[in-house]
Amino acid sequence: MPPQTPARRGGAVRVPVLPRSVPSRGNAITRILATTALRLTGWRFSGEPFPDVRKCVLIIAPHTSNWDFVVGVAAKYALGLRGTFLGKDALFRFPLGIVMRWLGGFPVDRTAKSDVVTQTVDLVAKTERIVVALAPEGTRKLTPRWRSGFYWIAQKAGIPILPVTFDFGTKSIHIFPLFHPTGDQDGDIARIRALYRPEMAKYPEKFAV
Repeated sequence: MPPQTPARRGGAVRVPVLPRSVPSRGNAITRILATTALRLTGWRFSGEPFPDVRKCVLIIAPHTSNWDFVVGVAAKYALGLRGTFLGKDALFRFPLGIVMRWLGGFPVDRTAKSDVVTQTVDLVAKTERIVVALAPEGTRKLTPRWRSGFYWIAQKAGIPILPVTFDFGTKSIHIFPLFHPTGDQDGDIARIRALYRPEMAKYPEKFAV
């Protein structure tokens, strides 16, 4: 679990080194800028080293605020990680689509014959290296159950799940151990969900245990 120490500004930020197998993007300048932003706002990395995998589903919880996206972008560029997130195809129309794709967005058609899980699994299959980033809650509002899409993407694509949290209590970007689905959806999701606590969220009252 993330260490329960108070957040502080300044000081060094030890950024995990990405293995060569992990998809990367950016350069020294973007990494320095992002790392500086994290340092000035008191954010740190903690937990496990980034795993040496070519493909995985990276899940982020609790998701209770738009600040999650801001911290996520800074963390991604500090790491030099090329992450892929899903978005409604309507968001990828010109001119917003240029920004969405630049940030790593992938448009999904919710009206297509194939569902979002199938579209994402197809993307994973035809991509040499990919990290699909998802929020299993699917909403910033209080929800008693996680959506299982992230699990079935990993299960059907044959790739592991990497749980991550943006712990606002300690301002820690915490990487949990890599999780390999067993096929027991309810049991696996319960084990993953047990990693997270309400006090990690920006708004703890919006995260259901």
